[in-house]
Amino acid sequence: MSINETFGEYIRSLREQSGLPLRKVAASLDIDPSTLSKIERGERSANKEMIPILAEIFSEDENTLGLILMSDKVANDLLAEENPNEILKVAEEKIKYLKNKSLEQGSLDFDKQ
Repeated sequence: MSINETFGEYIRSLREQSGLPLRKVAASLDIDPSTLSKIERGERSANKEMIPILAEIFSEDENTLGLILMSDKVANDLLAEENPNEILKVAEEKIKYLKNKSLEQGSLDFDKQ
């Protein structure tokens, strides 16, 4: 999957394709239209709680919307760093390590006494 748009740009594109006005989508999200407008322009960040609602409004996959949102957050965090690709590689390894560590801690071996 390769999406070069920000989450806000993607949502704006979906909204415009659906012919929905900003105020209707904002009302569904229980936010002001100005807040949604700022999200679409990248001036504010959306939150995870918006994903299921947006997925339903636009008949989109929740996982796809979640990936776009989280990738924005990671990209923005790394934007000012000198070595973002190296950081991502180390983070990927760290995620594997932490998942394995979590699995090991979660498993109990009753045969060892």
